[in-house]
Amino acid sequence: MQLTQTQIEEYRENGFLFFESLLDQREITCLRKAFQRDCEVPGPQLILEEGRDEARAVYASHHRQPEFAALVRDPRILAPARQLLTDDVYVYQFKINAKPAFGGEKWSWHQDYAAWRIADRLPAPRQINVGLFLDDVDEFNGPVIYIPGSHRTGLVRDDRDASARSAQHLDPDDISLTPQQLAELAQHNGMVSPKGPAGSVVLFSPEIVHGSAPNMSPFPRRLLIATYNDCANLPSWEGEPRPEHVVCRDADPLRPLGSPFLDELGAVAA
Repeated sequence: MQLTQTQIEEYRENGFLFFESLLDQREITCLRKAFQRDCEVPGPQLILEEGRDEARAVYASHHRQPEFAALVRDPRILAPARQLLTDDVYVYQFKINAKPAFGGEKWSWHQDYAAWRIADRLPAPRQINVGLFLDDVDEFNGPVIYIPGSHRTGLVRDDRDASARSAQHLDPDDISLTPQQLAELAQHNGMVSPKGPAGSVVLFSPEIVHGSAPNMSPFPRRLLIATYNDCANLPSWEGEPRPEHVVCRDADPLRPLGSPFLDELGAVAA
């Protein structure tokens, strides 16, 4: 998969690109099953919804489930990331935000790089997020909302609240924008919320302002986010670095598979 020059310019201008139905239903069914298996693995990588025995986020599934390990090298996913960033990238962070039906919580307005700069001392915003819809996403189940172009002026906020919401990871609540900051950005830039069937993909900048409302619908909204980082832009491991399930240590450059991930897995199984 190769991006056109027009698509590259659109990403540079708006901070995101959307591809409807990039993966097919067979592939999504496979990934959903892998996700359900991974939710049954106990450990600090599993973040629960407050007051509920349901996953809010699961980290580093590509370390435990072969489907996700292959997915991050799928040419439809990895090739565009390399094209927009650099040839030598690795998975900096892998998470699945599992916003369950009937009350999956909001994600506050934030910029991802703010968290990584504060928590991991990441030198520069040389990352790209690849978000894969594991469910159909519509206006009812808490889609992500982006402020287009908000990535072009750097960080709006570069500090963290003194009282951390979670001891396990840096929650967007800890670095959320103020209402005034968001209102000013929205007034000048507007707001956009890509929606579409499961299998759709959105590429988005680590500096674009984004957030999402609670899921009040009877339908889940599971969003897989693979974050690729430039291999020459490593975080600092001094002091007390965050655990490996949150910040991946393997910074060897990834190379795309020769075919879609499910075909590769089938070939290995055969």
